Amino acid sequence: MTESPSHFVALTECHLLNPAALSETIGYYPDAERWWKSVQGVLRAWTGPDPRLGEPPIADTLIRHMDEADVDVAFCLREGMMDISGGTFPLSTNQWMIDQVKQYPGRLYLEAMVGPILRRGVEHAIWELEHLVTNHDARLCKVYQPEDLAPLDDRRMWPFYEKACELDIPLTVHTGMAYVCPQPSSHAHPDTLDRICLDFPDLKIIAYHMGWPHTEELIGLAGKHEHLYLSMSGIVGWYERSPYRGYHAIGTALHWVEPSKIVMGLDVPFPHTKRVVDWVRNLEMPEELQDKYGYDEITDEIRAGILGRNLARLAKIEPVKTHPAQGDRDG
Repeated sequence: MTESPSHFVALTECHLLNPAALSETIGYYPDAERWWKSVQGVLRAWTGPDPRLGEPPIADTLIRHMDEADVDVAFCLREGMMDISGGTFPLSTNQWMIDQVKQYPGRLYLEAMVGPILRRGVEHAIWELEHLVTNHDARLCKVYQPEDLAPLDDRRMWPFYEKACELDIPLTVHTGMAYVCPQPSSHAHPDTLDRICLDFPDLKIIAYHMGWPHTEELIGLAGKHEHLYLSMSGIVGWYERSPYRGYHAIGTALHWVEPSKIVMGLDVPFPHTKRVVDWVRNLEMPEELQDKYGYDEITDEIRAGILGRNLARLAKIEPVKTHPAQGDRDG
């Protein structure tokens, strides 16, 4: 493959964790051990035998690995998981996130997370979402329904979706199985998006993790609904380790949706950033799969869209490189 130009790269779902909260939670509460063991399961698939968890998951660490991978912009969010502490506290808060993100203006943006929406009360989640959008420039909002009381299409969620439409902020939504205990997978099945998209046709939804293990169902829904987008967040780590799995998922998606509806994401430990970004940066569809499955060629324009341009359009930021590529720095 000829060397590609230095594309703008933007990543969603960059989880920052408050080290103090993490140390207080892990090992203290009964569900913490179950949660941590289930985390090991998803890391086994997405990162391989070495998850590289030694560095603190804070803004300074993320920026260092963004620089290594020539990533320009990241959307950063808190981690909830309040159920592992019996609802006592999250692993990070939005205020802590605000303080982290503001250290790197123009490179780190806030991805709001105001759940669990039903558990805390929809009116409180709506207030906080509007506050974060209006006062702290949140460009996306994560909805993580596995830790909440009911599925994504529970009618009690409708006022929250109405507010997201009013604010014109895209929702980034966990779809597919719930990877960790004690959370049910049924709350985030891709089929739950169908009724939401029917009732809120203008609501922009970025579906995380390609809906695995229900990837083809999610792809079909994205073909059906104009504003339902596909994100490779997290699972891109598995695609890099098992590339033909990734080729089939992306090839199938491009049969159903325009290339502008596929975006990147992270959701793996920060030391794996360069590995997953480089996989997309060099992505090509093998000729044998083009012949046998009719998959489309992955053009440089498609790569540029997936790496960052598609997300920039949704988040309303300019896709301008803020970090020079390695070759530019050396030159």
